Amino acid sequence: MASAYYEFYRGSSIGMALTDSLDELITSGAITPQLAMKVLQQFDKSLADTMVKQVKTKTNLKGHLHTYRFCDDVWTFVVKNPSFKMEGNEMVHASRIKIIACKNGDVIDSGKK
Repeated sequence: MASAYYEFYRGSSIGMALTDSLDELITSGAITPQLAMKVLQQFDKSLADTMVKQVKTKTNLKGHLHTYRFCDDVWTFVVKNPSFKMEGNEMVHASRIKIIACKNGDVIDSGKK
């Protein structure tokens, strides 16, 4: 069965560290490539579920929308000079961010649109 979760968290620092570790384990013969794929699929599911269930902080975002696209039910936004105003009035600034918005795994699994 194919994974119903998006793989973009694999590009995060923790995802790349996991991938590097799995590559070393495969190279040393400690695990099979099939087991490594199962671990990565579980990583995708766990991180997506955690983001949905445990991240509750709200923020306001202001900035210049530089680029946006919609492909395969995934929205991608690139915002330049964003300012985030957090719930406690804390301000966070950056030069550029990328926001990726997609359906969560539960919606994909159940076939909802």
